[in-house]
Amino acid sequence: MRTTISGQEDFDQQERTFRLEMLRALPAGFIDTAATSFVIFFAIQVFDMHWAVKAAMLAASSAGQLFSLFIVQIARRLGSPVNILAACIWLFSFMGFAVASMSGKNAIIYFVGCLIAFICLGMSAPLTAQIYRKHYASDKRGRLFSITSLIRAGAAGAFSWFIGSWLKSRGNDFSILFWGYAAACLMMAGCVMYMAPVGLRQSVRLKWFDAFRHVSEDAPFRKLLIVWMVFGFGNLVSLALFVEYITNPLYGYSYGPKNVGLITGTVPMLAFIVFVVPWGMVFDRLPFYTVRALVNVFFILGILIFYLGSGFMALCIGIALHGIARSGGEIIWTLWVTKFANSDKVVEYMSVHAFLTGARGVVAPFIAFMISAYASPTWVAWISAVLILISTLTIFPEIMEENRRKKELES
Repeated sequence: MRTTISGQEDFDQQERTFRLEMLRALPAGFIDTAATSFVIFFAIQVFDMHWAVKAAMLAASSAGQLFSLFIVQIARRLGSPVNILAACIWLFSFMGFAVASMSGKNAIIYFVGCLIAFICLGMSAPLTAQIYRKHYASDKRGRLFSITSLIRAGAAGAFSWFIGSWLKSRGNDFSILFWGYAAACLMMAGCVMYMAPVGLRQSVRLKWFDAFRHVSEDAPFRKLLIVWMVFGFGNLVSLALFVEYITNPLYGYSYGPKNVGLITGTVPMLAFIVFVVPWGMVFDRLPFYTVRALVNVFFILGILIFYLGSGFMALCIGIALHGIARSGGEIIWTLWVTKFANSDKVVEYMSVHAFLTGARGVVAPFIAFMISAYASPTWVAWISAVLILISTLTIFPEIMEENRRKKELES
């Protein structure tokens, strides 16, 4: 009887978390339009910011991922549920967007507000990963996450199109939009607070870099971190220039908010919507390294077509392929540690992963803007594609081993 009751409780928690995650996906998708399109668009159109300042804004969420390593240790020391800590972080994001909305023509206030908002948004990844590990069954985790990702992508795509059309009639007045981003942060905080609490094993004292012990103890984890560093740097370098490339007339395009929202928001999110659930099923059923390689192929094709093609259609095809890759990449990025770590260690594995993601994410935008300033975005495209290809070839032995084991099981 005890097992039956426990199983029912687990199922109820999964259903409750899933419903709240579907609800949270709507404000999260709305906020995604800030990161992918409009924060940098206003930095260019309203404030004409220097490339280094724009790079710093793009690096802000990655800086938050750096700090997430310490957030996890604080959570362990306090013994508080990760839900509460995630909600508090999103409250600070609310304040950041509120500050930016009141900046007027003051570029410094706009910059500081956006910086605070995105740093805090980047901190939450290990905390939500722990919630997924605790509340979602292992054989359904990819599918459930992909469904909420689909809703999030649909919201982001729809909002990108709507905001771009709306701004066309309002000019460069972004105050109401940023108040909307602030409200969305409050909605996300409310959703996570209604989920069943997810606790961590409490520690007696703070050990800031204690999670890195897993890097030395777990060889497959260590190799994947290295592979992910090479791949991630290549992808983030190209990602940093998407808005700049189609907005700045120096590169042959000078699109307004409607086309910027369409190309960098709506088109990739439509591709994301179509493919995210299939990728979730693939993640649950196929070997991990094989899935990683398949996703990388789409990233390479998307980047090369976007930057090396010519005209509006090439931009749309390239960004659509990148959107397909992102739909698989987001599932892998969020859930891969659940395949390598036991329940209590997921948040620590994820904090190391997020920390290293943040490290490359802080550097990548500066490298991208420097290359485009002194060479061209074409160089960025080739560098990105080569790095992603190298990371794919590096895991080829693991792919062969996966296929060997699969054949043994079938025979």
